[in-house]
Amino acid sequence: MTAAVQTHQYPRDSHTMTTAAPGDAGRFPLPTAGLEAVAAAVLDAAKSGGATAAETEVSQAVGQSVTVRRGEVETISYNRDKGIGVTVYVGQRRGHASTADFAPDAVQATVAKALAIARYTAEDSAAGLADPARLARESPELDLYHPWDLPVEAAIELGREAEAAALAVDRRLTNTEGSTVARSESEFVYANSNGFAGGYRSSRHHIDCSVIGDDAAGMQRDYWFTSARAPSDLQPAREVGRIAGERTARRLNARQLGTLDCPVLFESTEAAELIGYFVGAVSGGSLYRKSSFLLDSLGQPVFAPHVSIREEPHLPRGRGSAPFDNEGVATAPRDVVRDGVVQGYFLGSYSARKLGMATTGNAGGNHNLILSHGSDTFAAMLKRMGRGLLVTEQMGQGVNQVTGDFSRGAAGFWVEDGELAYPVEEITIAGNLKEMFRDVVAIGNDVDRRGSRHVGSLLVARMTVAGR
Repeated sequence: MTAAVQTHQYPRDSHTMTTAAPGDAGRFPLPTAGLEAVAAAVLDAAKSGGATAAETEVSQAVGQSVTVRRGEVETISYNRDKGIGVTVYVGQRRGHASTADFAPDAVQATVAKALAIARYTAEDSAAGLADPARLARESPELDLYHPWDLPVEAAIELGREAEAAALAVDRRLTNTEGSTVARSESEFVYANSNGFAGGYRSSRHHIDCSVIGDDAAGMQRDYWFTSARAPSDLQPAREVGRIAGERTARRLNARQLGTLDCPVLFESTEAAELIGYFVGAVSGGSLYRKSSFLLDSLGQPVFAPHVSIREEPHLPRGRGSAPFDNEGVATAPRDVVRDGVVQGYFLGSYSARKLGMATTGNAGGNHNLILSHGSDTFAAMLKRMGRGLLVTEQMGQGVNQVTGDFSRGAAGFWVEDGELAYPVEEITIAGNLKEMFRDVVAIGNDVDRRGSRHVGSLLVARMTVAGR
């Protein structure tokens, strides 16, 4: 699947990459060559219509999802999708249109709509394609495509296994919100009028289970899931169900807390959300609009000195892995934060021009972010905190990206002497993200790698917890 540079129907200096596996065409509505032909037709139509530059993404996807609840099939769904997105430039005027119809007349009409929009929009000095010198010229092997030949009957059985394993954990687990088993595959080709054309196939599969428990104190729910590019990397369905059951059972008989200041340990899944706020604050759109609490933070200490964040876009099978970004710009490993100091932003070509900077290859978002961590296990992180709050779930949207003020509903566990004492609910945790980042005491080695931000449990020195 390693792609070499080709120069067939594209200009002499083109960079053309595909990573389709032979013999797989029947899984998708179109073979890879069909996507490439549509992309070429879009660019030809844009040029004929008067565009000075153009780019397009032609994509297709197939998938299956099965949900089982209380042993019975609740839903079975299939998708077989395709789409075209086209952006044209007339000078520095930009227009965009999209369609799901690949017929030649529909392609022509969609391009015509984009051109009409461009001719009536204001000029924007930052508009335009990515710098040709930054376009990807080779495609590293990332091992992103692993089809799952899963008949619907087998998917139903996996869902039943997960749900049964969850309910077997504790007699107080009396209901479920179901277990879903899903497989999905997608492919795209991105091409622009600077001669770039590239694309690849990828897959993503998952199993999840959500369980409801009931006791004298009320009802509780929790869940667990596994997600991976390859089905062989998924946790077994029974294990997913067991963990979901255990997480729900331990939340029963929850209490409220009084209002106090204390250390807060964010479970790894919740810690990844905190890093997401950092990504948003140092992303181009927030920065050039001056709507970020981390304006002008490049070269400045933002995190505690022992915190580093590295972007690794070429991890095999990584959720955030990609050889190039949404504009065809080559991706590369880099330090985003080193020893607490911000080393780089997340920029696409447009936001980079607005800021007078260069793209970082992040049109479309961050790639795999690896947060540094110590040697402490989750149990050791609890011991390190001693007394405080473990957060296992956050609710609401109480984060101000302009000021960094943070206030969200939460649930979790009160910790005494480094051990879980009792579950807590209906509380609010509050602070300011600037202070929280600086007050990171430690990061555990219990790293969650299911998403594009690989983070362990994260201990913040002090936050305000509001309860009854």
